[in-house]
Amino acid sequence: MKKKLVGLLLCAAMVGTTVLAGCGGDSGSSDDSSTTEDSTATDDAEEESSDDSAEGGANYDGVELTYWSMWTNAEPQGKVIQEAVDAFQEQTGAKVTIEWKGRDIKNILSSSLEAEENIDLFEDDYNRIANNYKDYVADLTEMADAAGYADQSFAVFNDQAKEWAGFLPCVTEQPQVGGIFYNQDLFEEAGITETPATWDEFLDACKALKDKDISPMALDSTYAPFFFGYHLSRYIGQDATAELATSGGWSDNEKVAQAADDMIEFVKAGYLADGAPDEFPASQNKMGLTEDVAMVVCANYVTSEVNNNTGVELNWGLFNYPSVEGGADSSSAYAGANSIAVTKYSENQQAAFDLALFITSGEYDQKMADTAGQIPADPANTAPASQNGTVEVLNATTAPLTWNMGLNANADLLSQIQEKVVKLFEGSYSTGADFAADMDSLY
Repeated sequence: MKKKLVGLLLCAAMVGTTVLAGCGGDSGSSDDSSTTEDSTATDDAEEESSDDSAEGGANYDGVELTYWSMWTNAEPQGKVIQEAVDAFQEQTGAKVTIEWKGRDIKNILSSSLEAEENIDLFEDDYNRIANNYKDYVADLTEMADAAGYADQSFAVFNDQAKEWAGFLPCVTEQPQVGGIFYNQDLFEEAGITETPATWDEFLDACKALKDKDISPMALDSTYAPFFFGYHLSRYIGQDATAELATSGGWSDNEKVAQAADDMIEFVKAGYLADGAPDEFPASQNKMGLTEDVAMVVCANYVTSEVNNNTGVELNWGLFNYPSVEGGADSSSAYAGANSIAVTKYSENQQAAFDLALFITSGEYDQKMADTAGQIPADPANTAPASQNGTVEVLNATTAPLTWNMGLNANADLLSQIQEKVVKLFEGSYSTGADFAADMDSLY
């Protein structure tokens, strides 16, 4: 049990965050910063360059920007950002210093923003930006309108961020979407011609796969709460799930036991890959290493993880998590985003916004998608083959679900809740009612 929970506990910091920052992509050592020559920014230069920016010919001579990045300069994302920043400097005359903070940026941003440290723009999860840092970031609404940003971004992230913050607080950099990622070749081998939309159709697909000696589902303990959170939210909705996580009362809602019974039957039917729930990333890697495991419930970065870890380029596809009969939510999808915000106290907000837009649209956004194997932030760009189906699911999502769909709402009990969810997939409960009662024992 302890071994299987290693990956889960390592990723416990995913509460309300995007997981790409914690478990996806390559990692490597980084320098403290990428520094350009010193120069002095003036209000006159900012005013002049803002006027030019509206026409797409910004002149930011004399403007200095400090950019805090959540990546390292050795990662694919960092390399593309550096290339984009170099091009922006050459085209506009601005001087940009990148400070490569890595994933620890989330641990230092609050105090740094409160102290008004030298930061013009920074990267973090859009949920944290819109909720935790909204008092420290600039309202980008007018600049975004003037730039036609709505046509260069996904509405789901803009609308959600505005709902949280009361204004547009950030520019989407790396969109994420979650659901059931699958090997299209194995579906074809099993004779599955249409992706399932309901739980019953999904079980039929699992049976068809198993009948062809194909394991239907990979599952690592790290992502067990994501799988069950998705299923439970289909029955009772994300808000109700969050309320249960916060206050208890799991046994009082009969649909909790029903959702858990579904998972118990799923495990008993033999639809999990051998060893699942496994230690991350052993189970999902079997999709590439053995090529006889068909699906995984996760966010889109899982495709790059599997491809990179195994050296096998699978024929990926995505379909939204299936609906359940009598459920409260039939179509919402997990959607998150690493994003770029401009500080409220920056003296060069227009230049910082223009840099953010330069990185997240057009040429460099396409390079980011291709290099990092991710969904482009600009819908006009093309998703790589590993992201088949992701843009369609994103475009159909109007009410995005958060990571683990409410199960993360109680930070004090987060690890204990996740441990019991892992036990559910290990077959430790005879009935869903037993699971619900064990969850209530935490309160």
